Amino acid sequence: MSTSKNELPFSSSNYVMMLVGIAVILAGFLIMTFDGEEFGFGFLGLTLGPLVTITGFIIEFWAILRKPANS
Repeated sequence: MSTSKNELPFSSSNYVMMLVGIAVILAGFLIMTFDGEEFGFGFLGLTLGPLVTITGFIIEFWAILRKPANS
């Protein structure tokens, strides 16, 4: 049996970036709900909200794929 430490798969900075990404995704969905046009066909529902949401997913992917600085 191997004697390895129970280490987390990511560093703390990765987890912080994941939380930031989740917050940005939620902010994008929240922005889409503020659209006053019918069926969400205004600027907030069709342009700004989805761009913010996609930015949040990009942050998530970057946080997962980023190597820790101490490796």
